[in-house]
Amino acid sequence: MAALLRRGWRGAVVHFRGCGGLENRLPRAYHSGDDHEIDWILKRMHTLAGSATLHAVGISLGGNALAKWAGRRGDDASRWVDSAAVISAPQDLAAGAEALANGFARLYAESFLRTLRVKAQKLAKQHPGLIDGSKAGNARSFVEFDDAVTAPLHGFRDAHDYYARSSCKQWLSGVTLPLLVINARNDPFLPAFALAHQTQVSSTVTLEYPADGGHVGFPGRANDAAGLGDTLSWLPHRVLNFLDGHG
Repeated sequence: MAALLRRGWRGAVVHFRGCGGLENRLPRAYHSGDDHEIDWILKRMHTLAGSATLHAVGISLGGNALAKWAGRRGDDASRWVDSAAVISAPQDLAAGAEALANGFARLYAESFLRTLRVKAQKLAKQHPGLIDGSKAGNARSFVEFDDAVTAPLHGFRDAHDYYARSSCKQWLSGVTLPLLVINARNDPFLPAFALAHQTQVSSTVTLEYPADGGHVGFPGRANDAAGLGDTLSWLPHRVLNFLDGHG
């Protein structure tokens, strides 16, 4: 956002339900494949933007949902945004869930799951019978949590059905607007073998897979060559240059 403001652009940071400091009172949450929520958000932003050029950037889970939205909508997506970028999106949710259950990534998974379990148990009390609060509270992996909460809450058969239907990789061939996809090959949340290949995406999708960068980090990547002053500038510089060239 700081880099965006330095260019004189307007911007907004959008939070999923229950993540922006306001309590979610509805019998639903958010999930990686929630392209319907993305559709509502972008159409509202389009109205607020008026005649201005509109770009969208999705980060991690939001990146997967944004990429899925662009692929499912095809040509219609260009009615609402001029271009988009997704960063560290878990393109293959099943592979990502497996990665998060092993090694160093387990530390992140447990930290994230602690917050999700609290939200799920509160939701179970607000809407009795909607989900199994006990099962949600005892979830020790994303597969267990998605089985207990995400799937029943959003109409999926189970966690694996959710992953299969929501992973954005299968939708990238349907994208028609300019879309930049950035994933580091050493992202602990998605193994490199699970990333989409150029043959699996449309001609308007630019795949950029640097060897390092972690998950939404990219510290120090090629900053000297780009003439940037600090170690975290590469990502906003790359994303905004892409969007600027497609607006």
